[in-house]
Amino acid sequence: MSASFFDLRGKTAIVTGSNTGLGQGMALGLAAAGCNIVAVNRRAPEETRRRVEELGTGFLAVDADLASTAPIDDILAQAEARFGGADILVNNAGIIRRADSLEFTEQDWDEVLDVNLKSLFFLSQAFARHCIDGSRRGKIINIASMLSFQGGIRVPSYTASKSGVLGLTRLMANEWASRGINVNAIAPGYMATNNTEALRHDPERSREILGRIPAGRWGDPEDLAGAAVFLASSASDYVHGHTLAVDGGWLAR
Repeated sequence: MSASFFDLRGKTAIVTGSNTGLGQGMALGLAAAGCNIVAVNRRAPEETRRRVEELGTGFLAVDADLASTAPIDDILAQAEARFGGADILVNNAGIIRRADSLEFTEQDWDEVLDVNLKSLFFLSQAFARHCIDGSRRGKIINIASMLSFQGGIRVPSYTASKSGVLGLTRLMANEWASRGINVNAIAPGYMATNNTEALRHDPERSREILGRIPAGRWGDPEDLAGAAVFLASSASDYVHGHTLAVDGGWLAR
């Protein structure tokens, strides 16, 4: 296999939730492989912009709140206007709410499902149409979770949404593989991000989690970069409907 299989020069990736954390780590990995980045965020991704531009690739920031589907058409339109369209979609934007299931509110349920599952599906749909209409190959990378495989505790809507991401990844792959679109997912393990701050600051839970990770550490956003480049590149052209765990061995324990 040639290193050129991982070369993303001339490609453009839409990466949602890329101002910090996992999204930033994947955006930087894709940029390092030569990919232009369309960064979709609720807040200005200034650090991500600086670091991507230092790598010498194009960058476009799109201000959008994926709590609703309203911004989706504009995201694709801006990518088209700046870079002639997008080849890769990384559905990373997500939120979490923590509470015991007996106390969980309908609002916390709806807000999480709207961002983590509904907007993911309809942005993927719009991207797929864009690829098919333009006769271009597409790569969709959804961000799943360890809770796509397990139940977790105190995060009912997050668990439901991430289980749904795994299922939708398979469904979309079944429908779109023959149309030249690869749909796969990455399931990050326990990563040092804003979403896990409460867990990392809870001595008992942090000790329990680290005790199960064979690698012996929390993951870093950079740990997802290689997986993202693989699934975005021609190296994965015959990979469809797969959810790749990047978890330090958590699921093997």
